[in-house]
Amino acid sequence: MGGTRLEFIRRKKKLKAGARLFLVVMSIALTLSGCLYPGEEKRASVNYRESVKRIQAAVDDFQQEEGVLPILNADEATPRYEKFRIDLGKLNNKGYLDDIPATAFEQGGSAYFLILNEESDPVVKVMDLVTVQKVNDVQRQINRYKSAHDGSLPVLDELYPGLYTIDHKKAGTSSISLTSVYSGQVLDFIMDKAGTVYVDYVFDIIAAIEKNGGEHDEKKDLRLDLEEASYYVPVKSLPYLWINNQPVPQSPS
Repeated sequence: MGGTRLEFIRRKKKLKAGARLFLVVMSIALTLSGCLYPGEEKRASVNYRESVKRIQAAVDDFQQEEGVLPILNADEATPRYEKFRIDLGKLNNKGYLDDIPATAFEQGGSAYFLILNEESDPVVKVMDLVTVQKVNDVQRQINRYKSAHDGSLPVLDELYPGLYTIDHKKAGTSSISLTSVYSGQVLDFIMDKAGTVYVDYVFDIIAAIEKNGGEHDEKKDLRLDLEEASYYVPVKSLPYLWINNQPVPQSPS
């Protein structure tokens, strides 16, 4: 497929957003935007390979000897990519970790370490807290706008069925720009009919599919391709399905 499908989606998104010159803005943002969030500059230079390897070994040893996983309690409603956070303090206190990695939030880093596939084959992954913080900041502004405008939302366009791009000027979020942990590209924020904000990972998913030779399962949540391609989880996202030859996020409402 080369880069053909990715370029198609880019052109489509640019058109639906009303000739926003997305690619130009993206390039400018990547080169000129300042570091506005704690941990963002540090995040760009961090390699999580060693941290993940150390924590994975500690988790495996802990589970084998203790019979349970070293995870913090989570509500059933907690999203998959935020749910099973590893209790690094417990691993450290019980001697499974010599020290907590500097990349972890507990040591001033910009990541939580999570466990996925907890029931079958527990694997350690990274949740980027800069992404979480930016989504939360956009969400806060959307909530303020909604409260001040009788429940209406600062909608720009319907990008996918039931999902919308945000009018950042109306919402007061023009200064919040999110760089992908996967590709380094600037990603869009999208929201559903209730005003809940998510990250649109469509570019990164297409890149992962193309890297794997274009193979995909039309019934599979395509975020699994990002899980397999990186230590990071696609936090603050919706499930994606392959529809009409492209990944489409599924609105919850």
